[in-house]
Amino acid sequence: MFSKQLPSLHSFLIFSVVSALAIVSSCATGNEIVQNKPEEPKSINSDVSYWLTESSSMSYLKKQTKALNFAATSNVNPTITVDSLTKYQTMDGFGFAMTGGSAFLINKLGATDKTNLIKELFSNDSTAIGISYLRVSLGASDLSSSVFSYDDIDPSDVDNDLQHFSLKPDSADLIPVLKSALAINPNIKILASPWSAPAWMKTNKRAKGGSLKQEFFGVYARYFVKYIQAMKAQGIPIDAITIQNEPLNPDNNPSMYMTALDQALFVKNYLGPEFAKNSITTKIILYDHNCDMYSYPITVLDDPDARKYSDGSAFHLYGGNIISLTTVHNAYPEKNVYFTEQWVGAPSNFVEDLKWHVKNLVIGAPRNWSKNVIEWNLASDPNYYPHTDGGCGTCLGALTIGNSVTRNVAYYIIGHASKFVPAGSVRIESSVVTNLPNVAYLTPTGKKVLIVLNESNASQTFNIQFKNKIASTVLGASAVATYVW
Repeated sequence: MFSKQLPSLHSFLIFSVVSALAIVSSCATGNEIVQNKPEEPKSINSDVSYWLTESSSMSYLKKQTKALNFAATSNVNPTITVDSLTKYQTMDGFGFAMTGGSAFLINKLGATDKTNLIKELFSNDSTAIGISYLRVSLGASDLSSSVFSYDDIDPSDVDNDLQHFSLKPDSADLIPVLKSALAINPNIKILASPWSAPAWMKTNKRAKGGSLKQEFFGVYARYFVKYIQAMKAQGIPIDAITIQNEPLNPDNNPSMYMTALDQALFVKNYLGPEFAKNSITTKIILYDHNCDMYSYPITVLDDPDARKYSDGSAFHLYGGNIISLTTVHNAYPEKNVYFTEQWVGAPSNFVEDLKWHVKNLVIGAPRNWSKNVIEWNLASDPNYYPHTDGGCGTCLGALTIGNSVTRNVAYYIIGHASKFVPAGSVRIESSVVTNLPNVAYLTPTGKKVLIVLNESNASQTFNIQFKNKIASTVLGASAVATYVW
């Protein structure tokens, strides 16, 4: 937790007791905000190191001190077998949406607190969580403080030459915070997603709803190019873009409706050729919406001219099932799949949110071929601001930033992967065991990482098997652990 220096020891003791009681009280309600960050105890002699999040024991991404060693033995416990020779997709990373509101809240911290927080989030230090992937909005999202695009003019006018294009709306907060994060880790991948085209390009001339008019498809393609080039000039490389956030949801603010056929037309005749013309290597990712309408990206990929420009498809899970990612992968296995958004609704039930998100996203998405996992969103204030008028008013950030910085459930959901599975890690085979969903990785340095959830309501003893040896461990009810060896 970040706080100002207190004037006396007496005040400090009172503050500490009150803070501790507040944490215990929030745990008792289940609507939990926890304030501790990962800490590293002294090293122990153990084959396997592991970190635990278990609300009942007040353990949050905490390294355990019990030795866990492999042995050539056997027992009747359930066994998760890890096979590092059977490999699947290479991971791009784990992280959050750096919304405009998130950047504003981080940027308003005092210099020391801001520096410390950015290090905690993005560095590879032992007490950091090593975020390696960020999603940003191309223009405003609904978690910006106001609605804007990068080319705002009177909606009755046009700007076909994009003479009014400017990153100025993001120059105060988002761009400086991104630069600070990249200074810590220059390899962070950044995905940019628009919530809407500029209003003057749309059928309804408004930021909310409407569709992109076909007469502006070419201008909008150049808008993407100008954005990527302008961000590059700021020292911020954009690894990938999606064409439209939630293209089947015209009710957010901002938002824009786009059919699969229009997306295919836009990619094959405008965006793809414009990227090629300008030597833009930023990936073009399709769809960026719920798993229930997985036919949408397949429809786009069915068009061979659109497919040749497309890197893959992105998904949310406000509808449908995470296995839809495998359906799309199997239809076009040469194309990638990504998981780009899932919120935690306030007030959070820490235990249930932890279980659902770890099972479906941290474990489920990669087991269904996703190359990343992004939670929505990085930070909100105690009243779930900033957001636009009509934007999400109950989106709980991974961090709550007010008079102090507190860490909420999404921080630990992502931290159980981002801290241990850097970009370039490869998902490897791990067996499916009842009540113990799991996923395993081989890191670039050769470490094996296994993330396990006990989704049952009782403590579970189980084995981790690797190269015909086992290590026996116990995981409490509704607990998550990351094992590294």
